[in-house]
Amino acid sequence: MDKIFPTYSFHVIINNRIFKPRGQKRLTEKNRITVGIYGQQYTIVGTDSANHIRHVASLVDEKMRDIRSQNPSLDTSKLAVLTAVNAVHDYLKLQEKIEILENQLQQLKD
Repeated sequence: MDKIFPTYSFHVIINNRIFKPRGQKRLTEKNRITVGIYGQQYTIVGTDSANHIRHVASLVDEKMRDIRSQNPSLDTSKLAVLTAVNAVHDYLKLQEKIEILENQLQQLKD
């Protein structure tokens, strides 16, 4: 089975500078949305709907607050890194489940 790799459809603007994944081409049909994540305002630029971008930001904020409640001594940078590590961990677990289900589906077809 082919591996599923994430596509990056978001850019972040901080102090009028655009931060995007290295090598990514310009987005077309952009939505520019200001969201609050852990008490900070960020302008997110993405090709997904405004509601989707807000939902993603809300989940990041929720995850950061959840991790902070369990680790009150973490500074914001470590909290952000731990949130990212948790998000990638969750992503990889879902990717593994998808691969298992695809293999099971293929076996049923054979």
